[in-house]
Amino acid sequence: MRLTETADLWWKNAVVYCVDVETFQDGNGDGVGDFPGLTQRIDHLVRLGVTCLWLMPFHPTRERDDGYDITDYYAVDPRLGTLGDFTEFVRTARDRGLRVIADLVVNHTSDHHPWFRDACSGRDARLRDWYVWCDTPPQDGPQGVTFPDAEQSLWQYHEPTGQYYFHRFYKEQPDLNITNPEVRDEIARITGFWMQLGLSGFRVDAVPFLLETAGQVDADDLPDPHAYLADLRSFLGRRNGEAVLLGEVNLPYEDTLRFFGDPASGGDELTMCFDFIGMQRMYLSLARQQAAPLADALRERPQPPRDAHWATFVRNHDELTLDKLSKSERDEVFTAFGPEADMQLYGRGLRRRLPPMVGGDRRRIELAYSLLFTLPGTPVLFYGEEIGMGENLAADGRLAVRTPMQWAPGPTGGFSEADPARYPRPLTRGAFGPEHVNVRDQAHDPHSLLARMRSFVQGYREAPELAWGRCEVLDTGDPAVLAHLSSTGDGAVLVLHNFADRPVTATAAGAPDGPLTDVLTGAAVDRAAGAPRVELPPYGYRWLRVGEP
Repeated sequence: MRLTETADLWWKNAVVYCVDVETFQDGNGDGVGDFPGLTQRIDHLVRLGVTCLWLMPFHPTRERDDGYDITDYYAVDPRLGTLGDFTEFVRTARDRGLRVIADLVVNHTSDHHPWFRDACSGRDARLRDWYVWCDTPPQDGPQGVTFPDAEQSLWQYHEPTGQYYFHRFYKEQPDLNITNPEVRDEIARITGFWMQLGLSGFRVDAVPFLLETAGQVDADDLPDPHAYLADLRSFLGRRNGEAVLLGEVNLPYEDTLRFFGDPASGGDELTMCFDFIGMQRMYLSLARQQAAPLADALRERPQPPRDAHWATFVRNHDELTLDKLSKSERDEVFTAFGPEADMQLYGRGLRRRLPPMVGGDRRRIELAYSLLFTLPGTPVLFYGEEIGMGENLAADGRLAVRTPMQWAPGPTGGFSEADPARYPRPLTRGAFGPEHVNVRDQAHDPHSLLARMRSFVQGYREAPELAWGRCEVLDTGDPAVLAHLSSTGDGAVLVLHNFADRPVTATAAGAPDGPLTDVLTGAAVDRAAGAPRVELPPYGYRWLRVGEP
């Protein structure tokens, strides 16, 4: 494919890297990561091949929910730097060819936000209707506590005004009333402000909850929430034609598809949606050493509108949710990758990173990330995945995977010059601590995981069929092997993955005729007449271009 045909839709073959500013690099020696520190580490991401940085929340916060309880949407948390530091970071990223997006967390605020403090001043307060209030929690309202270890209800009684306010997450995070036109206008101003400072879009937090109207007394009379999402997308497009909305929508495929918007327009709501179903089925395939769960997800996954795309991931910054698996399937994954109670969270997910899950087995780690870069969708990496970081189960809940980045061996991991006791969270220790897993040791080692991840990124960027092509799952004759063909009018790439701990010889029935070339090495591959027969070692994989290289 010609680059000029793909450049406008940059997100379709981007490599997105999620970074938590406070745990990435300390630039001033106070023990907390910040924008000056992040700026000095940008070249590591450039060498990796990242094209878009996703920033987790960096606004002022009460730290009830690791930055997702925001007290000021127009500022930078003083611990992380200043607006000047932020703009210098964005300028430097742009200089290196990296776009930047950030979390948009507007389904709730902190209970210390000035808007909520005003709303709590009385029933006739100016901003009272910026939040969701009721005299008695409705029986037909929203159901399901998000954090069952900390909350018993979605409604919190506010004694001074004698009403309950709604909170989908913690009670310290009251939900905004998104149906209020004033709230919508304010959200537009927030997004416009940060785009003016250089952002190329947003990762939208908890999208289904953002559009939730159940529980409001006039819910039946309210406008379609999806119309608001389309309005927000349109606003972003007017302000910045390249801007994207990457949505966190953990719903069944048929429900998620609605959030892309109108197919006739190419998609007028979210630009991308995370593929939670595919991620969870991938772990089930890894646990069973069988391709069928993931293959079924690929067959079931609907085609998004023309200009929209799925986003794929191995894990994100939250618990590794398995909520779309059946209980028996979830138990299989728990048994394989997190059998201890402290490895699990909320009965629905794992608070672990992949390398410790598989006992540091390099073959299985590479298998998972080969899948990430070859399955149809935009790959999203969580910081530290490129070097195989582990978790620290001593940290609370989801924070187990949000440990400081490991840049060098030693007691500080190269994260800061300060005493580690001052770090936002403790470093990982043991076999996956900085002494054994760090950037410095891997940077110039051609056999390191970091080197392999760089080759994955390079191969992905050099094979546009993987991002743009039509994906077809092929029969392989072996239940352990997944084969899929990504093809455009200009070419095709055949990819095979062996989920088993045994060598296999797999066929790829239905693959087109033509010579085969290994995408990752450039070497020609012998091919006899008929369906390709490919030998794969235990947990092995091959990326093969079909036709002239």
